[in-house]
Amino acid sequence: MNQINQKTPVEKIIAPGKERSYNDIVELLDQNWHRSNDSSKITKIDQALESPSKKIKSVLVAGTNGKSLTMHFATKLLKEEGISVGAFYAPHILTYNERIAVNSETISNKSFTDIANEVLDTAALQDVQLNSFELLTLIALTYFARNNVDVALLEGCEDHVNTLKLCTPDITAITRVTPDKQEKATEQVAEILKNIPTGSWVVSADQSKLNLQTMLELTNAKGAQWAMPIRKLAPLNYPFEQLHGRCAALAERIAYIFVNQIAHKDAVIVSSSLLTKPKAQRGRPTLEAKRQAELNPQKTLEQFWKEHHETLPARFQILDKEKPTVMLDTADNVDAIKNLLLGIRLLHYQRPLQGLTMILGGTNEAIDMEELLKQLRYFFKKTSGQVVVCPTQSAPGQSGKTSWDVEKLTNDLRSMKIKATASKTFKEAFDTACKTVDSKHGLIVITGSPAIVTDYWQDYKGMKKL
Repeated sequence: MNQINQKTPVEKIIAPGKERSYNDIVELLDQNWHRSNDSSKITKIDQALESPSKKIKSVLVAGTNGKSLTMHFATKLLKEEGISVGAFYAPHILTYNERIAVNSETISNKSFTDIANEVLDTAALQDVQLNSFELLTLIALTYFARNNVDVALLEGCEDHVNTLKLCTPDITAITRVTPDKQEKATEQVAEILKNIPTGSWVVSADQSKLNLQTMLELTNAKGAQWAMPIRKLAPLNYPFEQLHGRCAALAERIAYIFVNQIAHKDAVIVSSSLLTKPKAQRGRPTLEAKRQAELNPQKTLEQFWKEHHETLPARFQILDKEKPTVMLDTADNVDAIKNLLLGIRLLHYQRPLQGLTMILGGTNEAIDMEELLKQLRYFFKKTSGQVVVCPTQSAPGQSGKTSWDVEKLTNDLRSMKIKATASKTFKEAFDTACKTVDSKHGLIVITGSPAIVTDYWQDYKGMKKL
């Protein structure tokens, strides 16, 4: 995550003993997204708060793409097993509360404010200045500990993985590592696994043999336990198996390891569990056992996936009740956008689209723009549609900083014979898109960054609750 705001902390807000409102806390968070390399600060405050990080088991979910979705799926599976789950997501779309949830219920404004005040007062008494991510981390961990969650899922942002190591995760799950160059991928893997605890578990859904070999070597060197990497896709409904099946399969593995190796390691396994099987009995089953199996058939993972939604509200969502249908995706790198383009094609195969317009607005300055244009050119050669390029600005806590150059990107798209239009605002871009697709069978895709999805909810939906 790039720095959003380099302002110094607001001293009047963090004075000890001052009762801050929810809006005061939001203002403080907005102004303190500076990076910190001093991990001793958050450790000191964690100890002063009676070490909530040590009271809960945790899973670190890291990588380039698919982290939030993997956590979303893992939460569903663990809840099905009767396990209480805390989740700490990044980034947020509209409010900081979205980052913190217990059993898929977002933290309330009151709890958020009360715990934030406690953390800030403790930091002030210890003469420690916390940046925004450190503050949010301590709010989340304190909230999880007080709700007695069985496990906390922590999304590891690239710049903040070390902050989350405060929790010494029992499982480290790595989705995909896809920077432009292999040496950068190796560095990223090494950073993720730098401090993994001895005896903890490591599992990955990455498909690169080089990355997996690096992970295996680092895992062995740290005395951790390597789980076989994800190969098969989870059986999600079409078209989501092709899009998110590997994230769901990784979530299955996370839940399986936690249930069998950590939470219920020495427990008797119940027959209703999705993720475990009772020990096999010798010989043929008795008539009574057969009758019970018929009366109470065991639910399967296949059935579970058929009954659950495969989208992640706000971050990846298909709003098919809107006219026209709107697809939201926070994809902000080439690999994620390639996956999105696959999703559009699969939807088109399922029900032919009568008009397709992509509203594209990004803030990722490190993106390989040449490769992005190449992918868009290939896509629009095969699929009829157009692009509306829109300026956007990252909210505090979101990745990136300034908007892509709208005019330049529009001209680059046109030079590749892609129909493209520049817009001055998101509202203008959305109004244009609505006029270019059929109201019943058309599709508007909004992508390029978390910021452009925020624009949709703020500017068009009027801060509608996600």
